[in-house]
Amino acid sequence: METLCTIGYTKKDLRSFVELLRGAGVTKLIDIRLRNTSQLAGFAKKNDLEFILGLCGIDYEHVLELAPTDELLDGYKKSKDWDQFEAGFNALLKDRDPMDRLGTAADGNSSVCLLCTEDQPEKCHRRLVAEYALAQRPGVKVQHLI
Repeated sequence: METLCTIGYTKKDLRSFVELLRGAGVTKLIDIRLRNTSQLAGFAKKNDLEFILGLCGIDYEHVLELAPTDELLDGYKKSKDWDQFEAGFNALLKDRDPMDRLGTAADGNSSVCLLCTEDQPEKCHRRLVAEYALAQRPGVKVQHLI
């Protein structure tokens, strides 16, 4: 994995979503959402997204080890305290040490992309996962697709 991209599907239509992935040369999308089957996800529901990406030549995998816990996510939705969520999620990453799992998911792909919900990466756990990966493998290039 040379490049680790991140993307959120919110505020994007399917065409622009796929164009962003293709434009970045993404060969595999790693879904790091805790809940990826909600009707609110539109085109980004797990089964639909896996099918669409397959038509575009992009592999799909759901990796729960890179998602927050129910408690952490629900606590953030209730409190809106990003600093508390960030500290909790970073501690979770440290405990889980998911780099082997991310490496396995990304194996054989030069450009992979982490998928989550939020339009912007600033207050999204995908940015935290990307920063964690960069700290573990400094040569990886991180690119947020917006």
